[in-house]
Amino acid sequence: MLDPECAAEVRSAVAGLARDGERTLVVVEHVLEPWVDLVERLVVLSDDGRVVADGPVGEVLALERDRLLAMGIWVPGVPPPEPTPVDPSLLAVGAVPGAALTADPFAVDRTTRLLDGTARTRRAAVLGDPLAAHPGTLTALVGASGSGKSTVLSALAGFLDGEPEGAVRVTGPEGPVAPGDLGAAALASVLAWVPQWASSTIVTGRVLDEVLVTSRSLGHDGPDVEDRARRLLEALDLGRLTDADPRELSGGEQRRLAVAAAVLHGPAVLLADEPTVGQDRHTWAALVGLVAAYRAAGGAVVAATHDPVVVARAEVVHRTVPPPPPTEPPPARVPLVARCGPLALLGGALLGVPAGVLSPHWSTSLAVLAVQAVLTVVGLAAPGAGDRPPARLRRVGLRMLPGLLAAVSVAWSTWLLAGQDVDAAATVALRVLVIVLPSAVLVPWVDPDRLGDHLGQRLGLPDRPVVAVAAALQRVHTFGAVWSEIGRARRVRGLGVSWRHPRSVAAYLGAATMGLLVRTLRSAAELAVAMDARGFATAQRRTWWAPAPWRVRDTVLVLASTIPLVVAVTAR
Repeated sequence: MLDPECAAEVRSAVAGLARDGERTLVVVEHVLEPWVDLVERLVVLSDDGRVVADGPVGEVLALERDRLLAMGIWVPGVPPPEPTPVDPSLLAVGAVPGAALTADPFAVDRTTRLLDGTARTRRAAVLGDPLAAHPGTLTALVGASGSGKSTVLSALAGFLDGEPEGAVRVTGPEGPVAPGDLGAAALASVLAWVPQWASSTIVTGRVLDEVLVTSRSLGHDGPDVEDRARRLLEALDLGRLTDADPRELSGGEQRRLAVAAAVLHGPAVLLADEPTVGQDRHTWAALVGLVAAYRAAGGAVVAATHDPVVVARAEVVHRTVPPPPPTEPPPARVPLVARCGPLALLGGALLGVPAGVLSPHWSTSLAVLAVQAVLTVVGLAAPGAGDRPPARLRRVGLRMLPGLLAAVSVAWSTWLLAGQDVDAAATVALRVLVIVLPSAVLVPWVDPDRLGDHLGQRLGLPDRPVVAVAAALQRVHTFGAVWSEIGRARRVRGLGVSWRHPRSVAAYLGAATMGLLVRTLRSAAELAVAMDARGFATAQRRTWWAPAPWRVRDTVLVLASTIPLVVAVTAR
């Protein structure tokens, strides 16, 4: 998925490492030509994983040329194959006659909100010219890697917040409308989406069901639809996998499945991100043939691609230019707590637990809370010139909401079970708040990477679990993005959610939770392999890149955090 210049940079870097005589290079590729000067040996695998050719690169290419072409290998010097003919009648395009997608020039900005309450906005992508995807046309988005092609496609699908109002319009059942304003069923009937990572769109556990899910959600079910789905899978060399789990397919197979699932029900517009990447000659020809059949049936295609053959077949080409780098923001005012190390922050948060447990009465807890509130204001202060963002205190308040709910719940149950004793209820409620407040203030400032460094260096904990936990914590922030991605995939497939229909809510929550769980487990498995590849399973001694100092300010933070505990113990 890299543009030619970036791909050349990667090959150059790999070649530099492989030629030092100390490393062995193994490359897995469909397209051989860029690599033939960098490798010495060529091993060719058959469909069932058997070695069918093995030897010096030039010799294998010369002796096995015809056989390699028959297997679908991209042999150097051989032009791309002709697209495989696909019957346009397999696709039910035309449910919305004359449907099209149009867009005025627009820009997409992304804002990142920081823990200190400030925000940074950068330009992520720009569509510089008007775009019109009419029936039967192919529009290509081209540009360097990172120039915003995928972001433009997401904006065209109505997936991004803060899009310029009215910039994108799609012809739906009720006329031109912004894609983001359409319900799930209406959106699926006019628009389909194949994202850069095809696994993002998987919503079922069976390949055939994956192709049929949108048709079924739109009420287009029956033997004829299933027959068309099976024939479409055969055309894409997926017919043998109808009962397989889509999540277990290869990357190239998942991409072909995503395209098939996107077009079977006949949407008016297909938005596809790198639709032909990761394919051999045969499957590439089948995909290009399917897109041609979809266009012949009246569909409009907008594709972000680096494939020169796909670009050559397009009627209109839009070139995206990387947005300028963001200007350096003025130095942010750093709160005092943010200047402390992760162990001091974690220790200060944990000291709230004994302070709450040992507080003997609600009056003492109130005094402890008052001390904690003063320390909070001091800790979030940021001496120096510049703005003082009040958002820090607001964010602490938001993070305290679960604690307040817990305090109310515990107080009510205590009041009920203790003979309606108000003193007892108030005491336990305030104890909960005493325990929660330090964590709400300090824990968000703990950087997982730095915490791993400090746990390994300062406390001498084993390297592997420390780094694994730190990496896992870093990935927690992606949960929201994954949840949104799953929601988009379901919505564009016609699987909407409505609070008026509890079953749809339950189905959505169940599917999104399961999808998040599967992605998390797969991510954990990949992390384990990556760590083993870096020697965490065998190295007896490791070095650390970043230092883990304990400074005077860390001691001050811990001592200040003991003050509420001292107040509680003294009162006791």
